[in-house]
Amino acid sequence: MPIAPHPQNTDELYEALQENDQRPYGRTRTVTAEELVESAEQFAEPRPLVHALLALQKAYNYGSEPRKAPVVFARVLTLFDEQPDVFDERLRHTLFWRFKWVANALVALPEMPLASLRQWLTEMRDRYEKAGLELQPYYGEAYRLAAHVSEDTDLAFELWAGRTRTRLSDCEACEICVRAVHHLAAGDDERALRTWEPVLAGKESCQEEPARSVSYALLPLLRTGRTDRARELHLTGYRACRRNPSMSGEIGRHLEFCALTGNEARGLELLAENRNLFDEVESPLDLLSFLTGVEVLLQRVEALGHGGLPAAGYAGRSWTVTGLRAEVRGRADDLAARFDARNGTTAHTDRRSARLDRAPLLDALELTLRARGLDDVTPAAPAAAPAARTAADVPESLTELILRARALDEQGHLDATACWARLRTLVAAPDYVHPDDPAVGPLVLLRADLLEDEAGRAAEKDEYAAAVALHKEAASLYEEAGAPGHAALSRACAVLPTGDIPGEDADGADAKAAALTAAHAALVRLHEETPGLAPYQEARLLRLRATALGLRLQTSRDEEAVAPVFAEVDLLVDFATRHDIAGQVSGALLLRASTYAVSGDLPAAVTETDALLDRLKEHGPAWHLPRTLALRGRIQLGLRNAQDAYADLTESLRLLADWPSGTGAAARVHGDLAQACMRLGRPDEALRHLTRSAELELRHGSRTDAFCTYSNAAQLSLELGRVEDCIALLDSLLAEPDVAAGELDDRLVAQLRMHRARALHAGEDLKAATAEFAALAAESAGWDDDPGSHAMIAAETAVLLAESGEFGRAREAADQALAAHALAPRHEQLSSCLRELARLQAERQGAEGLADALALLADAGTVADEARAAGYEARGRSLDSALAFEHGRVNAYAGEYETALAALDQALTLLGEPGPDEDQAGEWAECVRLAAVVEGRYLERTAPALTRLDGAVSSLTALGHTEETGPLTSLAARLRDEK
Repeated sequence: MPIAPHPQNTDELYEALQENDQRPYGRTRTVTAEELVESAEQFAEPRPLVHALLALQKAYNYGSEPRKAPVVFARVLTLFDEQPDVFDERLRHTLFWRFKWVANALVALPEMPLASLRQWLTEMRDRYEKAGLELQPYYGEAYRLAAHVSEDTDLAFELWAGRTRTRLSDCEACEICVRAVHHLAAGDDERALRTWEPVLAGKESCQEEPARSVSYALLPLLRTGRTDRARELHLTGYRACRRNPSMSGEIGRHLEFCALTGNEARGLELLAENRNLFDEVESPLDLLSFLTGVEVLLQRVEALGHGGLPAAGYAGRSWTVTGLRAEVRGRADDLAARFDARNGTTAHTDRRSARLDRAPLLDALELTLRARGLDDVTPAAPAAAPAARTAADVPESLTELILRARALDEQGHLDATACWARLRTLVAAPDYVHPDDPAVGPLVLLRADLLEDEAGRAAEKDEYAAAVALHKEAASLYEEAGAPGHAALSRACAVLPTGDIPGEDADGADAKAAALTAAHAALVRLHEETPGLAPYQEARLLRLRATALGLRLQTSRDEEAVAPVFAEVDLLVDFATRHDIAGQVSGALLLRASTYAVSGDLPAAVTETDALLDRLKEHGPAWHLPRTLALRGRIQLGLRNAQDAYADLTESLRLLADWPSGTGAAARVHGDLAQACMRLGRPDEALRHLTRSAELELRHGSRTDAFCTYSNAAQLSLELGRVEDCIALLDSLLAEPDVAAGELDDRLVAQLRMHRARALHAGEDLKAATAEFAALAAESAGWDDDPGSHAMIAAETAVLLAESGEFGRAREAADQALAAHALAPRHEQLSSCLRELARLQAERQGAEGLADALALLADAGTVADEARAAGYEARGRSLDSALAFEHGRVNAYAGEYETALAALDQALTLLGEPGPDEDQAGEWAECVRLAAVVEGRYLERTAPALTRLDGAVSSLTALGHTEETGPLTSLAARLRDEK
């Protein structure tokens, strides 16, 4: 572990202490603090040693190492007794404040005798009295000990709570939490919540608050019916304490909250995220609280019948829920018994039992956008498939099961999927015995059937190469089994996916269309060269031929490609009608409607789907109804009939519920519904459909599609201001095993991380957001194939660094962005970044930062020149007018008012007179306002400033932009008053 260089003098020591104080609490900070104490011991001056020891005690205290903290404080106290003059007022205050830390540390150690705890409190009281300090802090620690032991708590509470706070009292937020927990322990939820309100509302806070209060308040909020508030605080509170050993008890209470609200799956997810706490929490009291929360969760999961699920536990072995629960129960029982033995009561065992005996408070509370149940996190077998709708759909008899699977497959019935899934499990068993029945055929025939089903599912997931290989393997087995018709169909299915896989030398859509043309020709030859096909097999071949041409039309969008599709569709309709194959007739008509839609004739497509729906309602098959409704919904979206689209898609989704094997189709319908909801102005509903679509895609095995959809959901949640929802969703996704293992596309993962960094920024966690963006900028620097993305990431990183006041690093990031921009121009993004950097530097540093700010604006000017030369037009305001405005603002911050006014007048000239567009009018009005401030306030030219403002108000009012006149009118009134 890297340690800071050995300080050679006290100045270097203080600098190292300050640097270490910026690190998060944990082993790195603690080990560095230990090293710095050793360094401080070499100096003759005692004061640096005092500072180093206090820093080490702080590291132990917040790093959850209560055994070490009192030892360090004892050294400080000895130094105080021996050399009190070393301690100035600030150090003296810190010393007496830390008595409370030691009291808390001793309470957390069951091996520390109760008499020693009381002796330390007596020491504290004596020291306070000798120093002339008020005793309210002492009585606070006396109450905490009474509450810990569960003896005379009411009296101890009154002796403390009734006293006036002092400079050495705990912060207001911490004391509020202690008072509220006291009322909570007395069973008064309402009084506890009233007491907590200033902390929960953010009016009082400290390093550990409101995270600590939030964890305690979750259950009383539920018990009093405030479920929305509980959900909101769970998200914010959990993020504030996750993975933090000193807040392990809080994590335990969040796990308990998940277990009691039907969010067991999220609880397991959070447990995995905090696996480090099993080994890093050194405080026995905190560990007891954490383990009890863990056990509440595991107990609930096991009670729901999922004890075999994997669970994250102690390092060194794999755990199931049942196994980990037994281990946790043993350790927590032992800790509770040790505390009770030390205290001479049963308080901790009783409190633990009360938590474990709590019944769930809600069946289901949607905590996050990624609402999942335990079934969703159950590890699936490699060839898992959706279950049938009812047990009756899957016959018990093996012979009946095989025959039923084939009969359903011949019809194209969706329930065939469940039968094949059951058969796959049975055949894979070591003791499988194939039926000796001529109606069933040999085992090789069944193995071919199973390969065909597996190939179909691979193609549904766009795993075309795997599908082709499986179809070819099935064809060989069918030949071996003496089923040439089946073999021909498998070879035909192997032909079509290859048309959707561009070769290494393929060049876009033309190459793909050519491949599909070749695939169609191969299918026609195969059809002509294969005699003796059963009618349903021939119909499938005709369907594949039509599908190949349909895909070619979709790829090329060539009008001449339309007629051949209709010709193939007519062949299929005629054949399927003559042989009464209802599923192929409706499938062909669905393809015809899709062809009209792809060719741009949306009214004809609606007419076709209307006719098909009438046919399906009368003749079936029923499982084609949701597909047809979904198609009509998408066509209605194309016609901008959002309400009709919403109705069709909703009905499609309702019908798909009858067909569990239609997971993939349902995912797409949810995605289309999200689009309809957005057009109807219902973004929250759209967000629900997006997240449901993504989760179904995950269940279906389409992980890349799922993460892309979740990325869209994260973006939408951020736009809706649901910042904590966005962060929780992305934290969950980024913790997925394949993401953590680097198996998902790195650019997609980067997009998810970028959304998270933006959400952290929106949530005012600037430090975490900047760190994430800086890491992304470093990684994207190596994307030689995508310098444009690196330019955007580096630019955004630069702005966040500037917001943190790190202007040197911000300039470096901006230079990276400019270098990448030279390879792949991002004119608007770079101009905006450079202008914002200049504004921040001038705003923070004034005249001192003017030169650097103007250099940034000069770079922005170069970008604007390049954009003009390239004929680039900004989507928002012009780069030139924006640059002139920023010159005005930057010079105003630096006190160069004449230059600022000239720049703002130039900006107004570039903008021109305001027009009907609200955005342009708002920009113009803001430019006028700033110019008037500079002119009237700083240059003290009130009359021309008022003339400027009055003229602008008249112009805006005449155009109907009354909202934009408000700031101008207000400024004019203030200038007149000052005059």
